[in-house]
Amino acid sequence: MKIQYSLLLFLLLLGFTQCKSPAAKEDRLSDDALMDTVQRRTFNYFWEGAEPNSGLARERIHMDGVYPENDQNVITSGGSGFGIMAILAGIDRGYVTRQEGLERMEKIVSFLETADRFHGAYPHWWYGDTGKVKPFGQKDNGGDLVETAFIMQALLSVHQYYIDGSPAEQALAARIDKLWREVDWNFYRQNGQNVLYWHWSSEYGWEMNFPVHGYNECLIMYILAAASPTHGVPAAVYHEGWAQNGAIVDPHKVENIELHLRYQGTEAGPLFWAQYSFLGLDPIGLKDEYCANYFDEMRNLTLVNRAYCVRNPKHYKGFGPDCWGLTASYSVNGYAAHAPNERDDQGVISPTAALSSIVYTPEQSLQVMRHLYEMGDKVFGPYGFYDAFSETDNWYPQRYLAIDQGPIAVMLENYRSGLLWKLFMSHPDVQKGLKELGFSTVSK
Repeated sequence: MKIQYSLLLFLLLLGFTQCKSPAAKEDRLSDDALMDTVQRRTFNYFWEGAEPNSGLARERIHMDGVYPENDQNVITSGGSGFGIMAILAGIDRGYVTRQEGLERMEKIVSFLETADRFHGAYPHWWYGDTGKVKPFGQKDNGGDLVETAFIMQALLSVHQYYIDGSPAEQALAARIDKLWREVDWNFYRQNGQNVLYWHWSSEYGWEMNFPVHGYNECLIMYILAAASPTHGVPAAVYHEGWAQNGAIVDPHKVENIELHLRYQGTEAGPLFWAQYSFLGLDPIGLKDEYCANYFDEMRNLTLVNRAYCVRNPKHYKGFGPDCWGLTASYSVNGYAAHAPNERDDQGVISPTAALSSIVYTPEQSLQVMRHLYEMGDKVFGPYGFYDAFSETDNWYPQRYLAIDQGPIAVMLENYRSGLLWKLFMSHPDVQKGLKELGFSTVSK
């Protein structure tokens, strides 16, 4: 009798398992549903989580409510640029109505028209309630031309989205055009030098003294500086300043993967260098005299990052094909620019690194996305994936940074539809700037 009972129980359990298994598979999100879930939640960082007076992105959101610097209402210019593009994608996908989106964009532009500017350039941070600059550092309390480029990349995309729309939309596009024309890129050459400087302060002048050379995240700044219809810089500024008369070209291998450009201070930079300039600038087939194909170069930079994490020379827990991605983010001991070398690898995975690279490495990035999603609320919260984590240190802060959330939503949209690339690249001034600097696009 006991044998029969045990056999019956075994058969019941077997049947239950066989019945449940297909259901579990059916519950697994498709790739498109997964991407939409991640994009929608990340969009909400910039929609629901926005600073209320400006409509712009808070520099950071900490779900624990702890802000050691009391900066929960500080807003970021560059991160807001990324967020504006994420909102555009959300409007187009119907996450909010077109009218709701327009009203938010009108609020944003109204703030930008009156917020502190320095020769047309925006600071890194503002106080959201007043629009007054919040110093990023003691002497960094003026214009930040790189962050300005990030927000202008977004505003030009918004301009193209609305330029042929309703009268209210066209009026907003005209206001954006005015902001664009007021950025004095030439001023930031510091007395006519053939290089762009990152900072200028009305109090400290040029004391930050940061001429920008490539390659890093700042390519978009040089392209927009050449594209300006009112304060455009000559091509020599790009060739002598950014490219340093060809010194930017430095063929080398990392992780047995070929790279063609010189990366400032390292053999292969953090992954935000492959992302920030290309949120609007379409890298597919893009070339100039220094790089035969920017898409291929940025894809290889991404593959270097992945290969290093898979090799995992420092033997960190969790690193592998489904958990890779080193870039600037929160870190166990503050904030760090994590990169694929033993000096800059601290065992911290930043989800934005792999996810915002989906345009370059779709299969590999989706593998990471699915793995992180299956890790659950340890790493996934109301505004998407939290900024960073370390399995080795059992460190899972429920905190976000705008500059890391934004590229996830934008690059997901570019992978899914190419929307932001199409908008930005369609602006006549952008095309003029690219042509001025000798860029062209090979057939896709």
